[in-house]
Amino acid sequence: MNKVFLIGNLTRDPETSTTSNGYFICKFSIAVQRSFANANGEKEADFFNIVTWRGLAETCSKWLEKGKKVAVSGSIQTRTYEAQDGSKRNVFEIQADEVEFLTPRSGDSQERKPYDSQEKPADKKAVNKVNDLEPMDDDTLPF
Repeated sequence: MNKVFLIGNLTRDPETSTTSNGYFICKFSIAVQRSFANANGEKEADFFNIVTWRGLAETCSKWLEKGKKVAVSGSIQTRTYEAQDGSKRNVFEIQADEVEFLTPRSGDSQERKPYDSQEKPADKKAVNKVNDLEPMDDDTLPF
């Protein structure tokens, strides 16, 4: 099984291009902070190159920029190429299946608005909040 899940921040703005077959491609890098500190007490980061294709690539190129936090799921792929000096190089990339944008949009007035328990939604069916659920008897549970 080859599956990767990463959460990190973009280290640079995405690079976009189109293949000779007309497929849209977007590449970017993310820094993922390690969960432990080094001998000096500093947390280090690992850097991953991410590749997206087609519609996902278009969306990423439109909304992502340096510093934004993203969650990426996909697979690791390797490729080999010959450098200008004639040496062979290996590249490890994450081929993203999904990219979730974790940085809130700026200017959105509804961002992170705390829920007020006194506030009741106009249409309870449209809003699913834990505080709005009715308690159940043990006799009515299906298990």
